[in-house]
Amino acid sequence: MTGCATRGTVAAVGIDRDGALPNPPADLAKVPDAAPRVEAIRNGGPNKPYEVLGERYEPITGDAPYADRGLASWYGRKFHGRPTASGEVYNMYAMTAAHATLPIPSYARVRNPANGREVIVRINDRGPFHKGRIIDLSYTAALKLDLLRGVAPVEVQRITYAEIRAGAWQKPVNEPAPVFVPDTPPGAPQRETTAVVAATAATGQNYWLQFGAFAKLDGAEALRQRVAEADLTLLPLLTVVREGGLHRLRAGPFPSADEARATAARLRDEGGLESSLIEKR
Repeated sequence: MTGCATRGTVAAVGIDRDGALPNPPADLAKVPDAAPRVEAIRNGGPNKPYEVLGERYEPITGDAPYADRGLASWYGRKFHGRPTASGEVYNMYAMTAAHATLPIPSYARVRNPANGREVIVRINDRGPFHKGRIIDLSYTAALKLDLLRGVAPVEVQRITYAEIRAGAWQKPVNEPAPVFVPDTPPGAPQRETTAVVAATAATGQNYWLQFGAFAKLDGAEALRQRVAEADLTLLPLLTVVREGGLHRLRAGPFPSADEARATAARLRDEGGLESSLIEKR
């Protein structure tokens, strides 16, 4: 759990003494999502370029779309009541989040692909600054997504001001979740979307890699975090399956056994991660 809650400067923050406060308010799961509205984005201040740990960040200042997959963390009592990068006071029970480059202020939809839950948060802080982590959620936002156990994969999509003006950000009741298509730089390898994964499964090409089986869900979730940190392109393929009384972490389906084996070999050689090939019919 790591965020940035400083006024005037942006600094990396450690994880010591952070966490939940005792006796949190009741019914936090019923706290409404942030309500998107058009707010002025000024150049400079929290939106000027900055550097942390040798990395340079250039915040978005226009109304450009943004979508990404990565790991989410959350931050709590260590920063509760302290100023955020926007100058507002951080409230761990509000629906806010920290992001390294999204405009301050702006709004984003965050989805937990493991359970399909979604929330809308207001970006008013900077961070996180760990490899692979793309957003730092408030305590309540993490609770509503069922992410309080620690770092976990999420999908983040900005709600642009054009969408707010048109009311396009409001999803009709019972509308299925849209296929998530992250921004991909020119020349970068394309990532598989949910639709591609579903189509692969439908053809009967069901080759999976299993990384471990655990009596408790926490063990599988911790391993999922480790695998995701080793290879972020596996995020849309990672899932925890309850089978035979155990929580099994798997990645797939892969279109062929050879591709699954190649992925297993790469993860073993580069990340020390062992897995076994499973064929499901």
